[in-house]
Amino acid sequence: MTGPTVQDRYAGALMNTFGPPRLTLVRGEGARVWDDAGREYLDLFGGIAVNALGHAHPALVDAVTSQLRTLGHVSNFFATEPQVALAQRLLDLLRPADAGGRVFFANSGAEANEAALKLTRRTGRTHVVAAEGSFHGRTMGALALTHKPALREPFEPLPGDVTWVPYGDPDALSAAVTDRTAAVVLEPIQGEAGVVVPPPGYLSAARTIATQHGALLWLDEVQTGVGRTGEWFAHESSVQPDVVTLAKGLGGGIPIGACVGLGDAGSLLGPGDHGSTFGGNPVATAAALAVIDTIEKESLLLAARERGAQLTAALSAAGQVVDVTGRGLLLAARLADATAPQVVTRAQERGFLLNNTGPDRLRFAPPLTVTERDLARFADAWSDLATLEEQP
Repeated sequence: MTGPTVQDRYAGALMNTFGPPRLTLVRGEGARVWDDAGREYLDLFGGIAVNALGHAHPALVDAVTSQLRTLGHVSNFFATEPQVALAQRLLDLLRPADAGGRVFFANSGAEANEAALKLTRRTGRTHVVAAEGSFHGRTMGALALTHKPALREPFEPLPGDVTWVPYGDPDALSAAVTDRTAAVVLEPIQGEAGVVVPPPGYLSAARTIATQHGALLWLDEVQTGVGRTGEWFAHESSVQPDVVTLAKGLGGGIPIGACVGLGDAGSLLGPGDHGSTFGGNPVATAAALAVIDTIEKESLLLAARERGAQLTAALSAAGQVVDVTGRGLLLAARLADATAPQVVTRAQERGFLLNNTGPDRLRFAPPLTVTERDLARFADAWSDLATLEEQP
């Protein structure tokens, strides 16, 4: 007689914040995972854009195990080489050579955004302008900036003084930002809203508007950063933000977040203003350094662009797809009808893990290491997957 399954034990032991798990996964390699019945799946979900190097990448495994054997955790009363090296690396990637800046390390995107929100309060202002459709996290401060009422309203009152504006509309942004605005917070591409790309020049306009009113421009690159879009960061190269928040792909599956203050914004938080017991942990920062090194060594920025083009072509070929949005390997397919949840279920039955962000929109964020062959296999199945008629 067999005992309770992992799914049964999950239901009895974990809070029901996510609903029943879709599968019990036990192993991964590259862009593939296996469940507890031994069935293989192509992972086009990537842990919600987290598994930049896929599963069990040797560089990440080696970095984590080597660091853990050397020094695992020391708290922020002490400095470690991986922590400092990662901060310097991020600043080098984000800022002009002659600009200053500082990094605060956290454990997640929501925590990185909490740090950024506290940083904006140190301007002496409290007003923040955020975008409709935005998602910045589930903690109380990050949730205050997250637009979807169904997520926010059960937990109100939240930290206030937030004005919402339509995403991608510079005129609306200009009308909302005033001389009492501490910051404008935007995603360069909205992920949870369904991979929504703003019109060209929108972020440049946001930079100009923020500067005119002495406000900070804060870009949430939690989902888009660290190579996901085929560039290190998704914001336009001509735009220099004041604050950038990162997480997800930064650690390749090891929890880490970063709030990067550029220029004078890097000095707004001082001793006692914020903290994190685990933030900047040497294991997590060693993992992030390995991710960045591997993206460079394996030319994964170029790979993300090439595989993104391949996936875009495959998705567009299905008659049920109205359009494909996004850049690199952060893409969404909008369907002609509200069948995205059923397509996710059907795909799983056929050995593909997908994610839908709404009734008619599928989001794709596979590992940056996904191969041409992997995506060709998915392309062969895609038209049938997107068609919900019974197959012979």
